Amino acid sequence: MEKRQLGKSGLEVSALGLGCMGLSYGYGPATDKANAIKLLHAAVDNGVTFFDSAEAYGPFDNEELLGEALAPYRNKIVIATKFGFKEGKPALGVDSCPETIRAVTEASLKRLKTDVIDLLYQHRVDPKVPMEDVAGTVKDLIQEGKVKYFGLSEAGAASIRKAHAVQPVAALQSEYSLWWREPEQDILPTLEELGIGFVPFSPLGKGFLTGAINENTTFDKTDFRNTVPRFSEENRKANQALVDLLGNIAKDKNASPAQIALAWLLAQKPWIVPIPGTTKLYRLEENLGAAHITLSADDLQEISDALSNIQVQGNRYSEQAQKMVNR
Repeated sequence: MEKRQLGKSGLEVSALGLGCMGLSYGYGPATDKANAIKLLHAAVDNGVTFFDSAEAYGPFDNEELLGEALAPYRNKIVIATKFGFKEGKPALGVDSCPETIRAVTEASLKRLKTDVIDLLYQHRVDPKVPMEDVAGTVKDLIQEGKVKYFGLSEAGAASIRKAHAVQPVAALQSEYSLWWREPEQDILPTLEELGIGFVPFSPLGKGFLTGAINENTTFDKTDFRNTVPRFSEENRKANQALVDLLGNIAKDKNASPAQIALAWLLAQKPWIVPIPGTTKLYRLEENLGAAHITLSADDLQEISDALSNIQVQGNRYSEQAQKMVNR
């Protein structure tokens, strides 16, 4: 797979990474450990060098899984993880106090079975802790050799600038896809100006853009999509128009809707690296196939024109989850 540079940081990763959250957390019961390891190994075999985790995914289970599964490939891959929630539990709220950042980093190093974290993100902005203090703490960790690069997640332009002035930000991770394009307003111009890479999570709309979900789909009781307004039965029915559009374009390209959605993201900027997640080997192979699809200027214009006639329905977060996004 081709490689991409995350902005001007010097951090090089595969054009598509792997979002690992769903293996342990968020989308129903955790994947069987043996199957999860098999999937992670298959990702490496298929050229993926960028793996995304967080202490909050479990909590802690996901880092332990990656630590065990990826140990044989450690010098060939980039592992990203995150700090920023009390006790690693989003329900308890944010916590980016310097002492917490240090404690989480030490614990993550042990769980990931590594001497250094390649990319350490602040999971959510903490309004109680000055961004300069957060960036300063990570800067110290970088100088101590425990972290290589600093990242932010779901941060706004002002927060990004404050952090970047203290410690260069290598990457911002936020939601971005054909059905959530808000980053195009302020975030992408800011990142381009500052030379920061962009790592879109949920690049397939939490699975919706694959075409495998419709108004009749039922989710496991522990699947967080049950709380997402955009996934109400009514909104899934309304948003089917976007999936139908992708399906039509995919037929012309002999591709899948998911591959078109990912290829569209890759075509936006050369420093964008989507991290689709999956628990299924066939989906992994399908997603990675998007790296070989090139959308022409005419293709992109066709998609843009068609999207202008589609109004996506429903908020992307529950009211409670939205409170965590203090940009």
